[in-house]
Amino acid sequence: DARVHLGHKKGCRHRFMEPYIFGCRLDQDIIDLDQTMQHLQLALNFTAHIAYRKGIILFISRKRQFCHLVESTARECGEYAHTRYWQGGLLTNAHIQFGSGVRLPDLIIFLSSLNNVFEPHVAIRDAAKMNIPTVGVVDTNCNPCLITYPIPGNDDSPTAMELYCKLFRMTIIRAKDKRRQSEVFDELR
Repeated sequence: DARVHLGHKKGCRHRFMEPYIFGCRLDQDIIDLDQTMQHLQLALNFTAHIAYRKGIILFISRKRQFCHLVESTARECGEYAHTRYWQGGLLTNAHIQFGSGVRLPDLIIFLSSLNNVFEPHVAIRDAAKMNIPTVGVVDTNCNPCLITYPIPGNDDSPTAMELYCKLFRMTIIRAKDKRRQSEVFDELR
């Protein structure tokens, strides 16, 4: 129902996304949902571990139609979002731009991994240089190589984006609740 399986036209396909493609119908790539589920479970598990350990999580998306959704998702789970233009070097030169006491995010979640139609988001390269783990929704026209936990799926459909945001929000909130419960339990000992 969420149209997660729909990829781009066959001519837009990135060669590194071929293992995640189930087939092609009417010249449109169909993403293998079995692989999407496996990768999504790994990504959500990793996200939960980061949230449980009080890590800073940054949501990033450059798609204008999903800015409000991404920002509200980050706000609801007590994390951060960046939906505007990303100036290159924000992570690699953070100590110069923000001062010496700044803490970088422990995880970056890319809800769309392209800046525009052709080029990958600049923050993907910055995060790879700084060894910051990344989780990213990668469509059939994206390069999944620099993303630590790629999730093959549609990043253009509003229902798919709502599904991703809902899953990440639920995962982070549950992990934080679990941490609070364990802290209360430890205090009672």
